[in-house]
Amino acid sequence: MEVKTSIEEKRVKSTIIRRRTVQPPAAPIPSPQALAPDSLAPEETPLPVETVSSDPQVLSETSTAGLEKPVLPVEKEADDFATPARKATRKKTRDELDMEMIERVGGLKKAAVILTEAPEKLERVYRPDKGSKKRRLVAKRDFKKTEITVAKASKKVIRIENTIVVGELAHRMSVKGAEVVRKLMGLGMVTSMNQTIDFDTAVLVAHDFGYEVENVAFEEAAVLTETAVKNLKLRAPVVTIMGHVDHGKTSLLDAIRRTNVAGGEAGGITQHIGAYEVELPKGKITFLDTPGHEAFTAIRARGAKATDLVILVVAADDGVMPQTVEAIHHAKAAKVPILVAINKIDKPGADPARVERQLMEHGLVSEKLGGDTIFIPVSAKEKRGLEELLEMILLQSEVLELKADSEMKAKGVVIESKLDKGRGPVATLLVQQGTLRGGDAVVAGVAWGRVRAMADHRGQPMREALPSMPVEILGLSQVPQAGDSFDAVSSEEDARLVAEHRLERERKVKAVVRPNLETFFAEAQKGPSIPELKVIVKADVHGSAEALRDSLAKLSGEKVKVSVVHWGVGALTESDVMLGVTSHAILLGFNVRPDARGREVAEKEHVEIRTYSIIYEALDDIRKAMEGLLKPIRKEEYLGRVEVRQLFKIGKVGVIAGSAVVDGKVIRSAPVRVLRDGKVIYEGRLSSLKRFKDDAREVTMGLECGIGIENFNDIKVGDIVESYQVQEIAAKL
Repeated sequence: MEVKTSIEEKRVKSTIIRRRTVQPPAAPIPSPQALAPDSLAPEETPLPVETVSSDPQVLSETSTAGLEKPVLPVEKEADDFATPARKATRKKTRDELDMEMIERVGGLKKAAVILTEAPEKLERVYRPDKGSKKRRLVAKRDFKKTEITVAKASKKVIRIENTIVVGELAHRMSVKGAEVVRKLMGLGMVTSMNQTIDFDTAVLVAHDFGYEVENVAFEEAAVLTETAVKNLKLRAPVVTIMGHVDHGKTSLLDAIRRTNVAGGEAGGITQHIGAYEVELPKGKITFLDTPGHEAFTAIRARGAKATDLVILVVAADDGVMPQTVEAIHHAKAAKVPILVAINKIDKPGADPARVERQLMEHGLVSEKLGGDTIFIPVSAKEKRGLEELLEMILLQSEVLELKADSEMKAKGVVIESKLDKGRGPVATLLVQQGTLRGGDAVVAGVAWGRVRAMADHRGQPMREALPSMPVEILGLSQVPQAGDSFDAVSSEEDARLVAEHRLERERKVKAVVRPNLETFFAEAQKGPSIPELKVIVKADVHGSAEALRDSLAKLSGEKVKVSVVHWGVGALTESDVMLGVTSHAILLGFNVRPDARGREVAEKEHVEIRTYSIIYEALDDIRKAMEGLLKPIRKEEYLGRVEVRQLFKIGKVGVIAGSAVVDGKVIRSAPVRVLRDGKVIYEGRLSSLKRFKDDAREVTMGLECGIGIENFNDIKVGDIVESYQVQEIAAKL
């Protein structure tokens, strides 16, 4: 009989358990008669059921009748559908996990200490480890607490350059911009985040936040250090020749040159550099050739004293001309001594006495008449009086005691400059202090460089230039402006830094506000810093100019003075504008207009030009400007008085005085004074004025009211509150 078996599979996690079962053959259902014992044949006995365990090597058999008998093991059949069994992972016990924890913490002793002294340092955490999902006991990590970062002392220093934007300051201090704005408001400054504040204000604000502010702006004074003048020695005088164009100024210069050559002195005159030297037995003289007075005026406008003496050339046959008067005003504005040379005395119509009388009208009185001005008659054509002129120049220089230190670094002024195609920027310098040597680093205005080549007034190369010597140099970065001061510095790098700093300052600084009637009035309110109003007058005819000048002079009084710096006939020219810049004067034109060049320079230098066609309009404007200088007259006007009859104390408001108006009226906006026993004990303003519960603008006599006084609560019953107002009346000349 064939035995049939079946296989049952069961999966537990990753283990597959198979069970083989022996199935008996299906037997026919016997009839009741066949159930009798006698009817059963020996060969029809039912077969026992075999049970196969999970272990295929063990086999046991149990018969249905309860009888056991040994049977042969059933061979394991090949199962083509079964997959190979995976090796089961044994789960770690708690003791094994604790041992792993002991190894992690560093040994049994250390683990025992942690368990006994600081069990809170152990915690059960989940760490996947090869299928195990149990929480293990591991040592806690010591996490640092959050610390507030405090900047180091070296990082609490803010470096700025003179000014800083409010928002940038807040960013560098790591604070909100609103806090910085609030601090500034506490200092009385209403600013926004985009506005700039100066260094001193930044120091105050940063100090409140625990920061220091350091000014790292470039200090020009640190580079251009003033050296103490010690070894003073006499130097040659610097003379500027001025005068009318047709009065023989150029002829006089040529005559001085020929005289110098005739005297046996070597050298000539190179006119294009604008300066030259004349050597005499008694010393040297440096002449500046300034046609049109351009360089002279520019120098004076920048505050550089480039000349020691002015020679005013006047033609004996022509007399004093408008340009001669202009030259006199330039010299007086510069506060330079004037020496008059009356030229062309060889002409038939020459009259030196008439010239002296005309110059007396402008404040130049001859020594013969008791004045202090030297008059010398000369003839450039016949070379008469030239020796005496040169000697008087030397004598005047001895009186002035002109001295300089030749051992310090060179300082001076730029006389003129130009751009040469072959040599580049060329500058003519006048050394005033120190010694300029070849190879020195110099800075002149915004131009800088090193002296590559140096030549004297003859064009001859030279190694050094002493005080009062004109010199032509090469090597500057650009063409400097006439009148700029120059300084010798230690290195070329310092010269570059100074020039860049000046250039940046010119870009940032706003245009200089030149004087006009409005600014003149504004500055007058600050105090008596401007004692006089300076005016330059130009008219179409001589009579009108003279009348306007005399009328302005009559406006002067004890408190305000009008000074006419220059007056003349003709259009307002560039020279008039530059004189206005130098002397801080206002330009008035009567029936004349400025020329194209004059208008251009006036716009550039921000000089105001006012033109009139009626003389009374000009006088009225000047009179108003002068009256603006006077302080207004303050006049007090009595309004009324109030008697205090009852006091009311209100919490946040203070003391309110129930009063009655006994005289006049009381106005809320008017100032008041509190009288007690006829004495003034307080002056201030009303904080409130009410009629019953309503605010009142004013209360008249016979009515009752409630009043409160600002910052004053020591009021008593019976006090008198007097109301008044102050009127300001403009002062008149």
